[in-house]
Amino acid sequence: MNRGFVKENQTFISIVHRCSDIFSIVVSFYIAKAIFAPKFVSIAYSFSLISSILIAFWLYSELGLYRTWRGESRVKEISVSFYAWTVNQTAVVGVFFIFGMANYIGKTFYTAWYLIGLFTFLFIRILIRSLLNHFRSQGYNVRQVIILGDGDVAQELACRIYKAPWTGYKILGNFGDEIIANTSRLGDFNDISSFLDKESSKIDQIWIALPLSDEHLVEQILVSLKNTTKTVRYIPDMKGFQLINHSVSEVAGLPVINLSMTPITGLNRFVKSLEDKILAFLILIMISPLMIFIGIGVKLSSPGPIFYRQERVSWNGKRFNMLKFRSMPVDTESTSIKWGSSKDKAVSNFGKFIRRTSLDELPQFINVLKGDMSIVGPRPERTIFVNQFKNEIPGYMQKHMVKAGITGWAQVNGWRGDTDLSKRVEYDLYYINNWSIWFDLKIVFLTIFKGFINKNAY
Repeated sequence: MNRGFVKENQTFISIVHRCSDIFSIVVSFYIAKAIFAPKFVSIAYSFSLISSILIAFWLYSELGLYRTWRGESRVKEISVSFYAWTVNQTAVVGVFFIFGMANYIGKTFYTAWYLIGLFTFLFIRILIRSLLNHFRSQGYNVRQVIILGDGDVAQELACRIYKAPWTGYKILGNFGDEIIANTSRLGDFNDISSFLDKESSKIDQIWIALPLSDEHLVEQILVSLKNTTKTVRYIPDMKGFQLINHSVSEVAGLPVINLSMTPITGLNRFVKSLEDKILAFLILIMISPLMIFIGIGVKLSSPGPIFYRQERVSWNGKRFNMLKFRSMPVDTESTSIKWGSSKDKAVSNFGKFIRRTSLDELPQFINVLKGDMSIVGPRPERTIFVNQFKNEIPGYMQKHMVKAGITGWAQVNGWRGDTDLSKRVEYDLYYINNWSIWFDLKIVFLTIFKGFINKNAY
């Protein structure tokens, strides 16, 4: 039963959010000022507060903070909120410089304002979201939904909604040839129009859950819905598609479903590059004595150069020379190249040690500084094998939608060396589809403890 409380257009909750956002800005400002700049009575401080409020009024709305988040990921809302507050404060700094007021604001105060404001902003957002979820799970503001479809996606949709009452959706039933779990069958697709004529007042939304291949059926259904004023949503069944970072966007005013796209675009690309450059620089400084020792060991173990250069394939199929400490005699692979024969290669005793401990991979931090690689990403393969595997392993080329990495999700889970390539690709695609800075840091952390020495490393 729908008990009202908050309407779908969320006018009330939008006002609550706007007021709480201004509250966060003002409260965090005065807390930071009271602690770090209590004696300063500069016009610059008042100007910064007013600027932040004015920017928030425009920016937060543009970023979609005041749209309905019903049923969406809490992490996504927090991410957008974090981004909004950071851009707000960055814009305030920009205003300072434009008006020549940067020297009139204490850096310690501003840093404290940013951190206190971020905590306050996110805390209030999470609190409001939790309260809304609680009320919806208790039967307030429920949206009555009918599903048009009976396939796998319709079944999964109904199951997820049934297990997540906090979303505030209730499935009344479905139209199709078969009944779906946790609901009842209301008829076949030909009964939709007559049902809407009689029961339209009882439903709020209509969800079409059909495969993309059923375009004629979808078109027929849309014709039957031409007179409805209800919200209609299409949840396409994409089973069988190899989807990477799929989403919905807009091109020239037309809706576009992105089936496969790299997550490393725009701000993400800048942040990922910054992460790589900073970490690689710091790591190279720390390991430079170790690299000198290994270089001497390589030189003494067998004649030839210290580094081994091998052509590999990275982002968008770009080729580059990957660096390693040489572990084999020169020209070992001059006669034949065979994948999966690491154990059979002629390796010096010192070479066995640095391969077993992955110390031969350390020069690749130089590749990261050069921009050829990333610290975290799918491991790159040689060109000859890429041309072979792309026709043998489903989704293999999609791993090149991000830069190749020194370590990756597959490697910290044990899929390295001569292990199953299909499983490695599966883990690589999972990484791409779920990429975030926090995921990168998690992989780096796991690499430190279990990524260097591995039974599959040769």
